[in-house]
Amino acid sequence: MKKRAWKVYVLWILFTEAVGALSGFLTRKGSQIYTQTVIKPPLSPPAIVFPIVWGILFALMGIGAARIYLAPPSADRSKSLLLFLLQLAFNFFWSIIFFSLQAFGFALIWLVLLWVLILCMVRAFWKVDKIAAWLQIPYLLWVTFAAYLNFGVWRLN
Repeated sequence: MKKRAWKVYVLWILFTEAVGALSGFLTRKGSQIYTQTVIKPPLSPPAIVFPIVWGILFALMGIGAARIYLAPPSADRSKSLLLFLLQLAFNFFWSIIFFSLQAFGFALIWLVLLWVLILCMVRAFWKVDKIAAWLQIPYLLWVTFAAYLNFGVWRLN
């Protein structure tokens, strides 16, 4: 690793985790209402699982973004970073739509768009750094599971 590369990793991880933390903070009241009142589909994990899983996933996202950022400048690198930031924004707003607004149908559509953006990001990352792309697979799988949960909540409520 280059002499100062660790700082790049720390900054990208902190940035990504901060986006997740801000989203969680802004939706804390909606999350409490959701936990207490919404009918959940089978296989819904306990509430404590979500911050743990998301904390890990945001760290993996940050590591992947750092690897892309540290790659030599290119059009593929720029596209990858743009897709990373775009999907992160979609991720941020999904929580607000789902928990705070409890617009479960719209949240499902938003989540499908997020899933497509993540897939595009993985493909773009692959062209720049294969490890960075592989680090996003747990995120893609978790969002797939989240789509099942979102669909179930929409149908049941």
